[in-house]
Amino acid sequence: MAGFLARENTVAPANYNRFLIPPAALAVHLSIGQAYAFSTFNLPMTKLLGISKPLPDDWSLTALGWIFSISIVVLGLSAAVFGRWVERVGPRMAMFTAAVCFSSGFMVSAVGVATHQLWLIYLGYGVLGGCGLGIGYISPVSTLIKWFPDRPGMATGMAIMGFGGGALIASPLSVALMEYYKSASDTGVLATFITMGLIYLVFMMLGAYFVKVPPPGWAPVGYVAPTESSSMITRANVEVNEALKTPQFYFLWGVLCMNVSAGIGVLGQASPMIQEMFPGQVTPFAAAGFVGLLSLFNMGGRFVWSSVSDYIGRKNTYRIFFALGIVLYALVPTTGRMGSVSLFVAGFAVILSMYGGGFATIPAYLRDMFGTMQVGAIHGRLLTAWATAGVLGPVLVNYLRQYWIDSGYPKAEAYSITMYIMAGLLLIGFICNHLVTSVDAKHHFRGKIEQ
Repeated sequence: MAGFLARENTVAPANYNRFLIPPAALAVHLSIGQAYAFSTFNLPMTKLLGISKPLPDDWSLTALGWIFSISIVVLGLSAAVFGRWVERVGPRMAMFTAAVCFSSGFMVSAVGVATHQLWLIYLGYGVLGGCGLGIGYISPVSTLIKWFPDRPGMATGMAIMGFGGGALIASPLSVALMEYYKSASDTGVLATFITMGLIYLVFMMLGAYFVKVPPPGWAPVGYVAPTESSSMITRANVEVNEALKTPQFYFLWGVLCMNVSAGIGVLGQASPMIQEMFPGQVTPFAAAGFVGLLSLFNMGGRFVWSSVSDYIGRKNTYRIFFALGIVLYALVPTTGRMGSVSLFVAGFAVILSMYGGGFATIPAYLRDMFGTMQVGAIHGRLLTAWATAGVLGPVLVNYLRQYWIDSGYPKAEAYSITMYIMAGLLLIGFICNHLVTSVDAKHHFRGKIEQ
């Protein structure tokens, strides 16, 4: 088994079809993208003892909400900690490890459900599953970029699109399985955890089986590397620890953090926001449709925008994200006062496409700045910006909204003030992106590069 997983045994033959690599990466990202649908378990888990209604000893929604938060924090931390290890051992070992961690997280959580121990679910899905999320998220990035030096944005977009779209599969699957296993004495959560853990184990293992790294010196037929004099794409490489000494890393950290903060806060409160900004016009059912539409644009934007970045450049792509985002966020209050639900929905659809596009474009941006040698490890360190944004965005939307409401503002007006603050965050991101320049040659790696 160890030999099969070893990096040297994943080198592809000379004529290997590189378009087999994105589906292998997609198998992993579609699986771990289930994290965005974990909330489907929250209400059923408040009734594990009462079955039809919560009992005093059942868990509260507040306590259950920490499961997702822990998993996202651990995602960022594990990506940062294990980034260099992923580069060293290769994508197959990394995907295998991610599969074991993620599926084991479901199994440990199932034990937590069976024994009614919430800390086991925190440990299982939160910590163990979170490690699977982090390692699985970064595992294919470096490999995809090496297979697609001519279209790195498109390649990473195909895979990372899966993380945004995984919930579209996981949400109905979770509901259907719980309904299938449900009985008069069981909510169906326990059996669903076990089933989904096994399903995701199989799919992630298939991804690990088919993934390969290109042979040394490989390049697509007809590929000509861009000259550094005509673009910001470097032909040099920078080690991960050296990358942390460059201002470019921190500017890109700010770019990702501001883009994600502005989007993730809205994504988490999309349903109540549209209902409160258009009282009487938008039903809960229509609001649920709005959330689904945002998920589709979040997913599609990951592929479309990252592919576009291959033609217009990463810096120009983020210029569009921030400049257009500022305008759209500033116009949100106007659409509310106009009572135009369609303009409101259209604006946020574009905003969420750029939110997803920011995730998918950043690996290629890192490749442009730091080369391909340790881009996966550098990407892992940069994902701490995601963990930060996961706190910053919801705090700004939720707590500031409540502050303005407590101060006497109507609910719709409270959201308006928050949208202006989001536009301010995007202005900071625009400035960070504007300050990104080529990395100084003193940081370039001078030794021998391993494929």
